[in-house]
Amino acid sequence: MGLDLNEVREWIEKGKTSLGIELGSTRIKAVLIGENFTPIASGSHDWENRLENNIWTYSLEDIWTGIQHSYADMAGDVREKYGVTLTTAGSIGFSAMMHGYMVFDREGRLLVPFRTWRNTITGPASGKLTELFRYNVPQRWSIAHLYQAILNKEEHVKDIDYMITLEGYVHWMLTGKKALGIGDVAGMFPVDPDAKDFDQKCVEQFDRLVEGEKLPWKLRDILPEALVAGEDAGVLTPKGAKLLDPSGNLKAGIPMCPPEGDAGTGMVATNSVARRTGNVSAGTSVFAMVVLEEALKNVYPEIDLVTTPAGDLVAMVHCNNCTSDLNAWVNLFKEFAQAMGMDADMNKLFGTLYNKALEGDPDCGGLLAYNYFSGEHITHFEEGRPLFVRKPDSRFNLANFMRVHLYTSLGALKTGMDILLKKENVKVDTLLGHGGLFKTEGVGQRILAGAMNAPVSVMETAGEGGAWGIALLASYMVNREEGESLDAFLSEKVFAGRKGRAVEPVAADVEGFEAFMKRYREGLGVERAAVEHLI
Repeated sequence: MGLDLNEVREWIEKGKTSLGIELGSTRIKAVLIGENFTPIASGSHDWENRLENNIWTYSLEDIWTGIQHSYADMAGDVREKYGVTLTTAGSIGFSAMMHGYMVFDREGRLLVPFRTWRNTITGPASGKLTELFRYNVPQRWSIAHLYQAILNKEEHVKDIDYMITLEGYVHWMLTGKKALGIGDVAGMFPVDPDAKDFDQKCVEQFDRLVEGEKLPWKLRDILPEALVAGEDAGVLTPKGAKLLDPSGNLKAGIPMCPPEGDAGTGMVATNSVARRTGNVSAGTSVFAMVVLEEALKNVYPEIDLVTTPAGDLVAMVHCNNCTSDLNAWVNLFKEFAQAMGMDADMNKLFGTLYNKALEGDPDCGGLLAYNYFSGEHITHFEEGRPLFVRKPDSRFNLANFMRVHLYTSLGALKTGMDILLKKENVKVDTLLGHGGLFKTEGVGQRILAGAMNAPVSVMETAGEGGAWGIALLASYMVNREEGESLDAFLSEKVFAGRKGRAVEPVAADVEGFEAFMKRYREGLGVERAAVEHLI
C-alpha cells in the first residue's frame, strides 16, 4: 500500500509521528512511524561491544555517538524522501539490550565501565540471590552485578546514587527523569506483577542481606521508578534535544514513553502481549516468551521471568543454538550443486531442502543430531560439538536428514518449554514465529507447531523489529483512548488487517517430535562424549 506523500509530510510537520530508537548489541536503529503505525523513515548505526579488562562494555562515547548517528541517518531519510526537516515528533521512546550494570554517583558520573548483559562474572551472587528470593536471578541481571560487586568488596559501591540499565540511562539524560519500563525493571530485579513494581519483599530481603556492609544507601534509594506502558515518563528537555540532535533542529518538549528492554519491544512488534500468547524468535539463537495467567509454582534455572510492557508476567526460555548447524549443512549442499555445475540460488536451495523435510518420517526415521556450536545451559553443556549420528537400521534419506536438523534446531527450546507446558500446565492459545527459521513459507511454522503442540502464526510482515516496537509504545502513550489496554491497542489498531496465517499442529508431527525428543534426551551422553573427546 503506497503512502500519500503530502499526508506523510503533514504528519511530520505537525508532529503526528512517533519515534523509536533501539540500541541492539550490534546495531542502533531509529524508526519513525506515522498515524497509520507504518514506518515512514529509518536510520541506523553499527557498533560493537569491546572486551576491556575482561569486561564486555560500550563506552559512553560509543553510546552517544551511535544514538546521534542513528538519529541523523533517520532525519536524513526524512529529508530525502519528503523534502522536510524533522523538528518534532508526537512522542519518542528508547529501548535497548536488557539487564547489565550502570551505576552513577551523586554528580552523575559513571562509577565503573558499563557491564553489559554478555558478562558472566556474577555466578556466586546469582546463586545466592536465587536461593534467597526463591526466584531465578540470572547472572546478567543488574541486582546480580550489584551484589557481586559487594561480594568483591569493590570500592565504588559505597558511592552509588543511581543504578540503571542502558535505555534507562539514555532516558534519564534526555528527560532528567529516573524511570524504567516494567519489562526491563524485570531484567534488573524480581517484580511484583500485581503491584507493577520491584518486589518489596525481595527489596527488604536484599537490604537485610547487605546490612553488615554499612552502606550509605538502601536499595530503593538507588533504583529507578517503575512505569507501565502508557504512563507519563517525562518530556525531552532542551539539553536532551541538543544531545539527541546536535544540529539543533529538534525541539524540546516532546513526550517520552517509559524506556523498555528488547524483550518487551519484541513482544509488541509481534503482537504477543495478551495472556496465553507467545512468540518464538528463531535465528542463530532461539527464545520463546509466553505471557502467563498466573505465577509459576516452582523456580527453574532454565526459565527467566520478565514482564510485558503492561506488567503481565512472562516466562522466557532462551537457547544459544538454533540455525547455525542447519545453515552449515545447506551450505554443504550448495557446494555440491556448484561442483555439479548447477545454479545454487540460496533461496531456492533452502526452499527445496526445507520442503523436502516435510516428506520425512514424523520421528525422522531414527536419526539424531545436535546443533550445539556453543554450550547450551538448558541441557547443562558448557561447550558444544555439532553432531549427526544414526544406527545401521535408521531410515537415512534426504527427507529425514533435513527433518532431523530442523527438529534439533528446536530441541533445547522444547526441553525448556516442556517445563512450562507439561510440569506447570501453562496454556498457550497461539505462538507467533519470527526469524530466519520461518523464511521458507510453512515449513519452520509446521515444525514449531508440532514441537509445541500449539497453533503457530507468521506475520506477512515479519515485523520491523524492536525499534518499531518501542515506536508503537511511544504512540500508545499519546494516542490510546481512555482505559484502552495495550493488548487492545495493538490488536484492534496496529495489527488489524495484518493477521498472519496460522498453522495448526499435525497429530503425527506432535507424536513424531515426542519420539525424537526421547532419542534426543537419551543421546545427550553421546554429545557429552563428543565434547570431552573432540578437543
